[in-house]
Amino acid sequence: MPSFDVVSEIDKVELKHTVDNANRELSTRFDFRGVEASIELKDLTVTLKTESDFQVRQLLDILRSNATKRGISLAGVDIEDEPVHSGKTFSFNVTFKQGIDQPLAKQIVKLIKDSKLKVQASIQGDKVRINGKKRDDLQQTIALLKNSDIELPLQYENFRE
Repeated sequence: MPSFDVVSEIDKVELKHTVDNANRELSTRFDFRGVEASIELKDLTVTLKTESDFQVRQLLDILRSNATKRGISLAGVDIEDEPVHSGKTFSFNVTFKQGIDQPLAKQIVKLIKDSKLKVQASIQGDKVRINGKKRDDLQQTIALLKNSDIELPLQYENFRE
């Protein structure tokens, strides 16, 4: 029986390249000359630090543009509402989510069941497995998920016959 997995993963290498490119752009920006500013990556959290509230928001824009160029979606990213002020620096933490959490997995399963497609969806850890008798049904399910309003970037892997 054909099946595939719906996952949400961030390519860690591309994320590292995004941060490196953002730092490179930061070093050439005229408005950041003589200013203490940094973009650092630790695990899946990017920390943006600089001396003013306005500049930390500019760092966020630099990160966004570089992530878009590298094909990293910022749809399912946790960004703090206000920069944290400590001492003489302002900082933002941008956390990239890995995997599909339970409420979103249940939403995906419900969306598939409501569509009346002839497939079965089951939650397996941080991914959703889709089974069906025909490949066409599975491809319609992928199209349904791509057109849905799910805020997390989804990938489809292990497409098996």
